[in-house]
Amino acid sequence: MIRFRTTYSRATLAAGTAGVVLAAGISAAVASTAEGNDPPTVQQPAPLAERQQVAEKGASTGKVLLAAAGGQVCAEPGAKWLRVRVAKLDLRGTDSLEVAGSTGTATKLTAINWQGKAFHTKAFSGTCVTVTPKFADPASSYSIDAYQSGTQPLSMATVTVAGAGDICGSACNQTRDLLDSINPDAVFTAGDNAYDRGTLSEYNNNYHPEWGAYKSITHPTPGNHEYGTSGASGYFDYFGAAAGPAGKGYYSWDVGDWHFIALNSNIDKTTGSTQETWLRNDLAASTKPCTAAYWHHSRFAAGNYSDDSSLKPFFQALYDYHADLVLSGHDHNYIRFAQSKPDGTKDTANGVRELLVGTGGRALYGAGGNTAATIEKSSYNTFGVAKLTLNSTSYTADFVPVAGRTFTDTVTSNCHAKNGSSNPSYTVSASPSSVSVARGASRTSTVTVASSGGFNAATNLTVSGLPAGVTASFSPSSVTPPANGTASSTLTLTASATATTGAATVTVTATSGTATKTATIALDVTSSGSVLSNGVPVTGLSGAQGSVLKYTMVVPAGATNLKFATSGGTGDADLYVKFGSEPTTSSYDCRPYKDGNAETCTFTTARAGTYYVMVRGYAAFSGLSLTGSHA
Repeated sequence: MIRFRTTYSRATLAAGTAGVVLAAGISAAVASTAEGNDPPTVQQPAPLAERQQVAEKGASTGKVLLAAAGGQVCAEPGAKWLRVRVAKLDLRGTDSLEVAGSTGTATKLTAINWQGKAFHTKAFSGTCVTVTPKFADPASSYSIDAYQSGTQPLSMATVTVAGAGDICGSACNQTRDLLDSINPDAVFTAGDNAYDRGTLSEYNNNYHPEWGAYKSITHPTPGNHEYGTSGASGYFDYFGAAAGPAGKGYYSWDVGDWHFIALNSNIDKTTGSTQETWLRNDLAASTKPCTAAYWHHSRFAAGNYSDDSSLKPFFQALYDYHADLVLSGHDHNYIRFAQSKPDGTKDTANGVRELLVGTGGRALYGAGGNTAATIEKSSYNTFGVAKLTLNSTSYTADFVPVAGRTFTDTVTSNCHAKNGSSNPSYTVSASPSSVSVARGASRTSTVTVASSGGFNAATNLTVSGLPAGVTASFSPSSVTPPANGTASSTLTLTASATATTGAATVTVTATSGTATKTATIALDVTSSGSVLSNGVPVTGLSGAQGSVLKYTMVVPAGATNLKFATSGGTGDADLYVKFGSEPTTSSYDCRPYKDGNAETCTFTTARAGTYYVMVRGYAAFSGLSLTGSHA
């Protein structure tokens, strides 16, 4: 039997029995419901304005009303802990709201803590909490409308989260039975959930009959195979709102006293990118004492893949905010890494532990990659899932193998003390962060200044490191982001007919007062040699894993049977084609995504204008030919 998490709805709360609330200086209304013997019901994902909170086993819920003046919120007699639900938080300037437990622990809520969203605080030991508004601005306000509580000591109140990555091909039942035996409160997926291309049909026919039994409590992330369908549309269509905003795929949710963050390693994740900036703001806003994050591509790996430096900005943000766990997949094996700094250096005091769990059911990979991190335990021949048993101060992570296999693993660690900064600050990012421009042409990149901690000041933009013959202009040249929001400018890079060709690193500098922040753009100035001529192959192409070669082809009006093809050589290169702008690994008009170098994109009816072609090394390749042709 599947047990779904215990939550509350307004109708359930309204039908509850009387509880106890003491409120100073205001009227207070209360209702309470306790978990009984009724069968569980499936709860739909919370709306975007609601921070989803999964409660501990056996938790009760109660309804209260507390606003304006401070007061005390008390659970029913016999409760050993409670956390309150802040239905509204609108704080101005340096105003704050203090929530204090009866044992002396307290949380100070400020303008960075989920303004505009309902959320639950961390749990406090005892029966009551005291709420104290510290407002200087009359426009500041708040309201508390509910609580969760339990009769076990807080240290014994646990939640269970289970999951893995690299799950479902045509056979998708390797690990589903493990979920049945674990009976988790929540499930995560670490990407590559439905092979080979993550189509809606593959989700419905392969994934859904097995892991789909837990869809209502699943919090997914996409892998590279999900992007075998343009924009990962099959993934977003199947999971709906549970996958976060379509096209982004990153979001967060709370379970017990843990904050979980789902990230998308298939889209821009550079320092200062929209996603990385969101991550830092999300970490700063969290009120939970423990933090875990998960995504598909592993930061550290030692199987078919090695360490992935592109994930370092994620790891750095998590390390800066003293997160505890990272869960990943992509490499089809299990590895428990030691608590680490972002560069892999072991750090038992503040390091983040990565659990690589690419063991959900797809064919396993052997050892072989190189890692800078310390491997504490690993297995390259066992399917299984991660089982996380979580409380308010620590976690126990178990690797649970499929039947007939003997490898297991377990580790227990305390959560780090959190120290996320709320000082006003900002970041700057450029998208795209890699730009190719031919002599005589122009290209643009959007430069975004993102505020955190309430930053709201004019920020001037400049650029340096331009190659000879390349000029740059901003429109506008100064932006002012709203507090905890963003403001953007368009950077135009123009290469003259005699511009120096080759690669260069361009630095964008955002200056506000004495503060400066930078972002870099990888600029590639090309000659006509990067322009494809009709029917003329470009031969002898080679590149390393992850390397990119870019070409353009101008197609005249009336052209038909437009075809781009790669062939020959050794290794594995992937072909991407897009009309009107450069393709990326997540945005394209055509991507065959096959093994080897023989790939073809055909457009029966061609559009007049420029087609952009990218050849990317899925693995190292050499001796490749590329041809563009049309009738």
